Amino acid sequence: MTSIALPAARERRRLRLSARARRNLAGWGFSLPFLILYAVFELVPVVAALGFSFTDLRSRDLLNPLNVDPVGTANYARLLSDDVFWQAIANTLYFAAVTVPLTIVIGMALAFALNSGINRLKTFFRVSYYLPVVSSIVAIAVIFRYLLGQEIGLVNVVLGWFGIDGPNWLMDPFWAMPSLIGMAVWRHVGFVMVIYLAGLQSIPGELYEASSIDGASARQRFWHVTLPLLRPTTLFLVIVSVIGNLQFFEEPFVMTGGGPLHRTTSISFLIYDTFGTGQYGYAAAISYVLFLVIALLSVVQFRLLRSTS
Repeated sequence: MTSIALPAARERRRLRLSARARRNLAGWGFSLPFLILYAVFELVPVVAALGFSFTDLRSRDLLNPLNVDPVGTANYARLLSDDVFWQAIANTLYFAAVTVPLTIVIGMALAFALNSGINRLKTFFRVSYYLPVVSSIVAIAVIFRYLLGQEIGLVNVVLGWFGIDGPNWLMDPFWAMPSLIGMAVWRHVGFVMVIYLAGLQSIPGELYEASSIDGASARQRFWHVTLPLLRPTTLFLVIVSVIGNLQFFEEPFVMTGGGPLHRTTSISFLIYDTFGTGQYGYAAAISYVLFLVIALLSVVQFRLLRSTS
């Protein structure tokens, strides 16, 4: 009996393995078109750009990119003495450091208001605040460029009614970056609001009832119930916002052209401008520096915020 059962058991295992192999093969078959497209249009260009960052590839070399002489780390060494690069680094960090906290705080406040404080027209307010998120950034930037114009801009016209001579917002070295920050906060606050609304609505109401019975005030409920339970949401929003704002490009491209005096030149804009002048190897090096900055800041944020949870 035992000698008969062993071959049968082996046959059942073989059939199970064969069925599993067929399922795996079918899964890889369905995934293959995506993997091919990903490799051709994503993986290969990323790896090629890394290689080109160690060369002096220029527009004149496009017909023979594989015959370009390597320059080692010369492009990265050039970054250390490039004043425009360091200005772009400072501008990008300044933009992200101001935009992210403002967007998070304002978005959270709007979410609280729509979740508990506003009882009528909730849908109208949600759609109104979220509408800039789904609108074209180029169209928004063009509108803000006209709003902030020195002579015919609506902002300066309104200030003139009160006897205030408004500055040239987009061409003033001091006001140019705050103008871009204001537009970016206005555009992204709706996204933060919607995510916080989802987080607030997932908090059980029993927790608030229990804390109220224990004598907790509204402020104590916020600090000791709401905020701790919103930490995963905040972690997600901070990381996504930092990554997005470190890559800001459309705002200076449409509104200021990187000026005045490179005060609004971001890393992404500098990459675009460098690539446009035909310095492909140097532009690739700047791109990988931006990648390293984003990766490093994301890891630091993730560790800091997770350590407090």
